Amino acid sequence: MAAGLVDGAKVRLVKPQTYYNRSGDALRPYLRQPFWAPAADLLVVCDDVALPVGRYRVRPQGSAGGSNGLKSIEHTLRSQAYPRLRIGTRPSDDRALGDLAEFVLSPFDPIERQEVGALLPKLVDACATWLREGTLAAMNKHNANA
Repeated sequence: MAAGLVDGAKVRLVKPQTYYNRSGDALRPYLRQPFWAPAADLLVVCDDVALPVGRYRVRPQGSAGGSNGLKSIEHTLRSQAYPRLRIGTRPSDDRALGDLAEFVLSPFDPIERQEVGALLPKLVDACATWLREGTLAAMNKHNANA
């Protein structure tokens, strides 16, 4: 975990130290906070094999799809109502059609790594927009171009 200020707002970056399918465990302490609300105070940043590499989407809520990490978060929160920034990992070839677990645990090839690296400024801006202006503003600014 890291804490700091972004534009004067207190923020925390929480990276689960568990297996991906236990990601929700990192949120348990926050559930006990009286003024913490996942729909307003949480942005989950995750990979998404349903989106091609180089694409991303901000969403206010939704299903976990096949993501065991998001399923764990939903189980912990008892809700699908939390914003997320989904970052595409589906390759242009059919590597993801085989063993999906093996695919998502393998490194990007050099071209994919470069595409994801080029996205970083946009992803940082999507997070900053979400923090300053909320989910709808982040969606309006970023989803049209993602």
